[in-house]
Amino acid sequence: MTKQTLTQLAQHDLFIRRHIGSDETQQQQMLDYVGAESLEDLTAQIVPGSIRLNRELAVDDPCGEAAGTESIKQIAAKNKVFKSYIGMGYYGTDVPAVIQRNVLENPGWYTAYTPYQPEIAQGRLEAILNFQQLSMDLTGLDLASASLLDEATAAAEAMAMAKRVSKAKKANIFYVADDVFPQTLDVVKTRAECFGFEVLVGPADEAVNHEIFGALFQYSNNQGAIRDYTALFAQLHQQKAVVAVAADIMSLLLLKSPGSMGADIAFGNTQRFGVPMGYGGPHAAYFVTKDEHKRSMPGRIIGVSKDTRGNVALRMAMQTREQHIRREKANSNICTAQILLANMASFYAVYHGPDGLKTIANRIHRLTDILAAGLQTKGVTLLNSTWFDTLTFKVADKDAVIARALAAQSNLRIDADGALGVSLDETTTRTDVATLFDIILGTGHGLDITALDAAIVAAGSNSIPAALLRDDAILTHPVFNRYHSETEMMRYIKHLENKDLALNHSMISLGSCTMKLNAAVEMQPISWPEFANLHPFCPQDQAEGYHELVQNLSDWLVEITGYDAICMQPNSGAQGEYAGLLAIRKYHQSRGEAHRNVCLIPQSAHGTNPASAHMAGMQVVVVECDKQGNVDMDDLRAKASDMAANLSCIMITYPSTHGVYEETIRDICQVIHQHGGQVYLDGANMNAQVGITSPGFIGADVSHLNLHKTFAIPHGGGGPGMGPIGVKAHLAPFVAGHSVVKLGKACDNNSAVSAAQYGSAGILPISWMYIKLLGAKGLRLSTQNAMLNANYLAKKLSEHYPVLYRGRNDRVAHECIIDLRPLKEASGVTEMDIAKRLNDYGFHAPTMSFPVAGTLMIEPTESESKAELDRFIDAMVAIRSEIAKVEAGDWPADNNPLHNAPHTMADIMDPAFNERPYSRELAVFPCDAVRANKFWPTVNRIDDVYGDRNLFCSCVPMEDYK
Repeated sequence: MTKQTLTQLAQHDLFIRRHIGSDETQQQQMLDYVGAESLEDLTAQIVPGSIRLNRELAVDDPCGEAAGTESIKQIAAKNKVFKSYIGMGYYGTDVPAVIQRNVLENPGWYTAYTPYQPEIAQGRLEAILNFQQLSMDLTGLDLASASLLDEATAAAEAMAMAKRVSKAKKANIFYVADDVFPQTLDVVKTRAECFGFEVLVGPADEAVNHEIFGALFQYSNNQGAIRDYTALFAQLHQQKAVVAVAADIMSLLLLKSPGSMGADIAFGNTQRFGVPMGYGGPHAAYFVTKDEHKRSMPGRIIGVSKDTRGNVALRMAMQTREQHIRREKANSNICTAQILLANMASFYAVYHGPDGLKTIANRIHRLTDILAAGLQTKGVTLLNSTWFDTLTFKVADKDAVIARALAAQSNLRIDADGALGVSLDETTTRTDVATLFDIILGTGHGLDITALDAAIVAAGSNSIPAALLRDDAILTHPVFNRYHSETEMMRYIKHLENKDLALNHSMISLGSCTMKLNAAVEMQPISWPEFANLHPFCPQDQAEGYHELVQNLSDWLVEITGYDAICMQPNSGAQGEYAGLLAIRKYHQSRGEAHRNVCLIPQSAHGTNPASAHMAGMQVVVVECDKQGNVDMDDLRAKASDMAANLSCIMITYPSTHGVYEETIRDICQVIHQHGGQVYLDGANMNAQVGITSPGFIGADVSHLNLHKTFAIPHGGGGPGMGPIGVKAHLAPFVAGHSVVKLGKACDNNSAVSAAQYGSAGILPISWMYIKLLGAKGLRLSTQNAMLNANYLAKKLSEHYPVLYRGRNDRVAHECIIDLRPLKEASGVTEMDIAKRLNDYGFHAPTMSFPVAGTLMIEPTESESKAELDRFIDAMVAIRSEIAKVEAGDWPADNNPLHNAPHTMADIMDPAFNERPYSRELAVFPCDAVRANKFWPTVNRIDDVYGDRNLFCSCVPMEDYK
């Protein structure tokens, strides 16, 4: 081997050494401690031999960061970034650089986790509260969620919510106006089929002619027309129907709000508030309703509460609606919002303020008026007589117009009936309007934009009827009116960031959530215009780079999972569960076995599993677990046999939610298949499988893959996510299709689960880079180091806390559960006390009370170094010694560092602190590592009960924060 080759190999392996936290010396130290000779030896001790792969993955060799970046640049160059006038919910936008650099590209924002520990998440909680206030102000309704996955998903959730709250209990029809975006109708139909609802599509005014429980309208509609629905909505309310409106958020700066027209629910995409199109996502959908329906809302809501010092503190409200608690009784299966993107949209509104936003909206509308006036002057008949930003028209020389558009690197909307559409946006200029005249009319039209504008000003515009012009004050809260210089905005973003603990501060050891390195080199491409600025419905030949990237990623994931095909559409893990179950459901239907509707789910399963099964129209039957946390095989066999005639599937997580490789996994698959069912293997724990085993090899039929866990897409403070599904060949014809962009003959007749054909395609470059840089070698080493870290941590902590479950050879997989119940019984110290005390040590708490109440589930991931693991272990050992003092009676049960945690600056400045039986130093600097790098929680422990009893989900007066 030449010296040059050795150098190249070193470069190729360099990223592996960047991604895996511990070097070879540290790895060997941990191996020695746990009693294994090598990573291969440890793997053999942990993973049952019957499911271990006996070959290397057929994935590319590792490559260096420079080489990987050059490769993805070549792919990006194959995308053609044309000017988009397609609209349909996706628009060009100018991302303020201060937001792109300080939020989207800032690990302080994109590596944070969902704010389950609100005391160390007050910054993003405030930003989300701003998003809710923005949504409520613009829609004129009372209560907003913290965001949903996309506009089409929000429509499906609106339909389900309408059925829950409608007083027309005998009705089973959901009416959809025939001018709703086609991709929205597509997703609504998918959901309705599972729930057994009938979807009736027709002219908006005909909704009153049917016995319905709810109806959906688009405002502006697909052609761009706007109308006052007040009278129609009043009629529908008389018939006890619930009214939902999909409303363009930018238009609501100028238009009468849905709430003022009587809508019960309003939703839409916030993409055009400073979030790139990204070939379809990720984008945050807003969802708003009346206060009376707050207990039936899907998704998360941020509410205002108070901490133990009586100060304002924010938290996720009504958390008892979360899926891990309510399971199949949950309102929906949503467990991922789009928080990073919701925050970008809210910061966009804060930065521009009401006047700036109205200026943008007015400019869009005025340019649309100019375009309309010019076209009408030249005899072009518009199909809509009212508009905000969209015109629809027919021309005699359609093909010539389209050809001129493509020659000018512009995309128009082309409707199925031959009409053409043009939607203008924030990025549209006077020059663009002039180019559109040339495209639509041909050169030599003689139109002058200045003259057209002057004529409109003189005559006045009536494209928005006077009755629909907005006249109420919006965005009056100070937060939307004080940060309009870049200096102030930068400082406001930083002020909020400083309140949040993210991966750029310390390890986040959440079991089942896989908070690993989101490498900067993986993140960079998502900001490139070639990936960021493509409309999802652009001509296919303009997205060849995206198609190549999706195909590469699909091929790699097929190899990694052992499946035969990948569907890239689901844009969250829970959405992937839903999509996978739909494929199973359709498979059974295709075989004349539509009656198969029983889904077996182990007692230990993720809460989204039963919620997803319920959404897919299945009956959930729980399978017991034994004392070791494994599936009780006798109970499984008995229930599979009893339910054989109607058995649809089992949903099982592997390694198990208890953090071990169950030895009977192949037997479980065999039992289910024997009785005609399918095996859904939840991909949440794929980080313990990649390169070692695979769902397809084990015997499963379908899995979703959390790209935001195993494959390095960041959690973003609660989203974005991607949950593509892998399927065996017999299920491939039944995965999601799309009504606008055809995905291949196999699934052309299948409806969609997400708004865009590839879900949140804009973040797929992250996972592509992750696999490309690590290669087969790095992927396997990542899995092995995740297991090494977990076993090192489990053995260290077992000297102080009982480890609840272990697998073969007394090992855990990639995570472990420590049992706090004996300590709680002896001392009164709860898992919540330990979680909050960890905040004082500079750590986010592990997963609390899941899957077993009174426990902590810890997953260290491969990206954490031995030094960071030791720092976490030291903190847990120190906390154990603090618990001992409570046990011994040295500290009162209701006045000790654990009970009072977390401690804030306000605590140690309070003279009354002298009355506590421990020092200020112990409270906030419990060890030397904390002294060297202190993270300060900004509020004390939050009163959840107060927050739910006094539900308040809008921005509070600024003085309340002081």
